[in-house]
Amino acid sequence: MMNWPRLKGMSTAQSLSPSEAPEIPKRGRGRPRKAGDGASRQALIVAAAKHFRRKGFDATTTRDIAQATGMQSGSPFYHFKSKNALLVAIMEEGMRSAQRSQDAVLAALPGDITARDRLAALVLNHLYVLWLPGNDFVPVMHHEWRSVPPAQRKTIQVLKDAYEVPWRDALAQLEDQGLLGTNASLARSMLFGVLHGSMTWFKPKGALRLEQLARECLNALVSEQPRTPGPAGLPPAAFDPETVVREAWRRGGRRNTDTPSPATSPLVLSKQRAA
Repeated sequence: MMNWPRLKGMSTAQSLSPSEAPEIPKRGRGRPRKAGDGASRQALIVAAAKHFRRKGFDATTTRDIAQATGMQSGSPFYHFKSKNALLVAIMEEGMRSAQRSQDAVLAALPGDITARDRLAALVLNHLYVLWLPGNDFVPVMHHEWRSVPPAQRKTIQVLKDAYEVPWRDALAQLEDQGLLGTNASLARSMLFGVLHGSMTWFKPKGALRLEQLARECLNALVSEQPRTPGPAGLPPAAFDPETVVREAWRRGGRRNTDTPSPATSPLVLSKQRAA
């Protein structure tokens, strides 16, 4: 029997009765949550994303995922009702992670940046989301969208729509400026199509770097932004999306050894050759 707390100076007979005491919340069904459950759940999401990207959703078993995390074969079902629920969690995590990195990049941009340069930063950041090691979430969403039941796609679609808002705004401005060869909606679909299509042919260790691919994608859809003379009659310095995007990822703790160093990046080398 539980001993109800007494106020100072109150006798046992004057203690709060059960009817007067605060209600004790009922414990939910199933095994009680432990402190490490959050870490275990995240480990399952990361391991599953890696397997789904490399083997495919259908070919990956829960045993594969459990073994990758050092768990028993049935442990994933403690955290997720089904393999489909795990897939949905991966996609939601992917979009939230992509949104965080995109928000950091946008926050680092100068206030007077052009729509073209803003789009350049968005494109490069999205390629980092797709290609830097450990970022398997968004590629899984792209390849395994058909595996998600229609009823469960709504939440993910809301996250996708929010992520694309800055893209829509930048492309709409470029269309108004006459710098797009097509309308903003079609340009957005074409741009994401090219970026996501890179997952089938791009070689991270090949001659083409992500920064070069970002510039080529942008140049194929958007005309050059005319610039006005800067202070003292000098042309303004060209916007460098590499510096902004790299710094945003570094501040977020996302930098890794596979990210090209600033000293050897294609943009820096091209500037050195021009000088």
